[in-house]
Amino acid sequence: MTGCPPDGERTVRPAGPVDLRLTLAPLCRGRGDPCMRIGPDGVWRATRTPEGPVTTRLTTAVGVGGHGELTMRAWGPGTGWALEAFPALVGAADEAAGWAPTDPVVHDLHRRTPGVRIPRSGAVVEALVPSILEQKVVGVEARRSYARLVRVLGEPAPGPATARLMVPPAPRTLAATPSYVFHRFGVERKRADTIRLACSYAARLEEALAMPPAAAGRRLTALPGIGRWTAAEVGRVALGDTDAVSVGDYHLPNQVAWALAGEARADDARMLELLEPYRGHRARVIRLIETGSGAAPRFGPRMALRSIASM
Repeated sequence: MTGCPPDGERTVRPAGPVDLRLTLAPLCRGRGDPCMRIGPDGVWRATRTPEGPVTTRLTTAVGVGGHGELTMRAWGPGTGWALEAFPALVGAADEAAGWAPTDPVVHDLHRRTPGVRIPRSGAVVEALVPSILEQKVVGVEARRSYARLVRVLGEPAPGPATARLMVPPAPRTLAATPSYVFHRFGVERKRADTIRLACSYAARLEEALAMPPAAAGRRLTALPGIGRWTAAEVGRVALGDTDAVSVGDYHLPNQVAWALAGEARADDARMLELLEPYRGHRARVIRLIETGSGAAPRFGPRMALRSIASM
């Protein structure tokens, strides 16, 4: 028990299994993410909605008749918005029409992890900022920068103090933050300026939620510094795009090729060739590979952590 009654609560009963942890893991930026925590007491998440900040706790249980039940408890001004968006967030409305994997590898991955869904957070800029931080750097560096940024420029989340979460900074705050401040978080000027520019167009970017995936991608990539990789990363967590493919990723082509063809090395063209039979569901296949398949063998050094002192 949290000791702090929620401002609202909602339970949904999806038609099929939903694994909360695996479904929502792409929204969490590492174990040190100040905005989200996945633990034995459920999934805790703080976000900024159009109606204000909110803290949510998501849990799963077996309901009447043995059917799975998902419950969201929410605290803060954004409670109503969060409860309304709850089914989309956990992929409960993701019916996977036309999804019938015939490839033995994908079929087996789906059989072993049937509860993996594609989430839709409905928060474009909130997904965009950490994705920009992840451009061309190792994951641990990007996650560290994001945690520092949130702790300095964000605000304590509403609800139980025991949750110890932070709400991501408002776009207007980031747009007005000088580049040299980002330097303190290990972020050089190029990525800092991309974040500042994107946040200055936050309202226009959030309009992508009402667009078809292709149009949403064009809206995102119209801004300098946001390419196909970044747009796809946002698409698969904020927009619920089941076909998003992060072209330009350092590891993904190798991982896909290893899982689907037993090939230890591949480029983007080969990855797209292997994924083509699953067009419309390519993000779903990638997520299954990420959760249920081993990494491709490593033959060279890993990407090194960088110093931005001279950037």
